[in-house]
Amino acid sequence: MIDRRPFAKLGSADHGWLKAKHHFSFANYYDPQRMGWGNLRVWNDDEIAANTGFPPHPHADMEIITYVRDGAITHKDSMGNVGRTEAGDVQVMSAGAGIRHSEYNEENRTTRIFQIWIQPTMHGGTPSWGAKPFPKAERSGRFVTLASGFDEDDALPIRADARVMGAALRAGERITLTLDPKRHAYLVLATGAIDVGGVRVEARDGAAITDLPTIEIVGIEDAEVVLVDAA
Repeated sequence: MIDRRPFAKLGSADHGWLKAKHHFSFANYYDPQRMGWGNLRVWNDDEIAANTGFPPHPHADMEIITYVRDGAITHKDSMGNVGRTEAGDVQVMSAGAGIRHSEYNEENRTTRIFQIWIQPTMHGGTPSWGAKPFPKAERSGRFVTLASGFDEDDALPIRADARVMGAALRAGERITLTLDPKRHAYLVLATGAIDVGGVRVEARDGAAITDLPTIEIVGIEDAEVVLVDAA
C-alpha cells in the first residue's frame, strides 16, 4: 500500500524565525492517526531564517538525523562536538542517556532541513554526533544509505533498526527498490516529482509504504528523494 500525504495537508507551525511542517504528530500538532510509522517517530520539514536557530535544549533516547536540503546548519552540543553541515549532507545525533545541543543557521539566507527522529533499539548509552558528505552525483539513479543501524552499511551509524537512504533521479529515470513488506518505508521528496507505484508524489509530499516487496520509482521531473526503511 502507498498512502500519499500531500505537503499542503501536513501539520504546521510558524514561529517567525522557524516555519515547520510535520509529517507526524509533533509539539502542538496532534493527529492520533499519525503518531509515527513503525519506529519512525518524527519527520519535520523545517525552514530556518538566516542567523537564527534552535537554542540549547535537551534530548534523550532518540536517534536524530538531519538532512540539509538548502543552506547549512551549525551544531554544538554538551559533549563538545561542533560542526557545520551543508546542503545535501547529513548529520546524526544519538541522544543516548542525555545530551544538550543547539542547531543554528549561521548563514545569510534561509536554511531548509528534514529532521528525522527514529526510536532507538535500547535506552541510555553515551551520546554521540557525526556528519558526512554525500555528493549528489554518487546518488544519481540509485539509493545510497546515509544513516543506518546495520553494521554492513557504509553510512553514519544510528542505534536503531532502520536505514535512511537518498537518491537523485532525472526525469524519465527509473529505480527499483526491494523492500521487506513487513517493515515500514516512508518517502519524502526534497525536490521534483516522481511516480511511486502509480502514485504521483511531488516536492515535500510524503508517502507511507508497506506490504510491498518492491517499488518502482520513476522521475516525472528531476527529483531528490529521501526514504526511511523503519522497523
